[in-house]
Amino acid sequence: MAARVPLLTSAEASPAAKANLDRIEKAFGKIPNMFAAVANSPAALQSMWGSFGAFSSGALGAALTEQVAVAVADTNDCRYCLAAHTALGSQAGLSTEELATAQRAHSEDPRVSALLQFAHSLVNNSGQVDASEIEGLRAHGWTDGQIVETIAQVGLNLFTNYINIALDVPVDFPEVPFQRD
Repeated sequence: MAARVPLLTSAEASPAAKANLDRIEKAFGKIPNMFAAVANSPAALQSMWGSFGAFSSGALGAALTEQVAVAVADTNDCRYCLAAHTALGSQAGLSTEELATAQRAHSEDPRVSALLQFAHSLVNNSGQVDASEIEGLRAHGWTDGQIVETIAQVGLNLFTNYINIALDVPVDFPEVPFQRD
């Protein structure tokens, strides 16, 4: 299967995209297909890579960030992001079961489950969530900063999901089956 745009290498990319592709290759040991596709737009690549960098030291932490990502990917039927974030979630210390449960926007931890359900609601309702959902997160101990960061994480994952789905980017991580309740 070929992507609907060229998958650019550092040598083929514009100078504006090359610097980020070089950083991405250093971080992953290769240039994952998603970034190679996004490199067709240096601005989009800068936005995506910059967002990942900003969230790497965010309030949610690596494991929860990956749980949110697999919940969003499963909701949107994004095979690429589900595979990539499952692999990254494993690297962040999550078990196969924790990741599969997160795909269904659930967790054994009620606090985490509430946040994943919120992420799922954001996607399914195009951001039109009820005030009671925000209050429910606060009741579970989530701070306003963590709530805002969750919404931003969902937005970033929608961006990556849509890139991979619309451009039919070939999955270059071990594939993961979708989960459905």
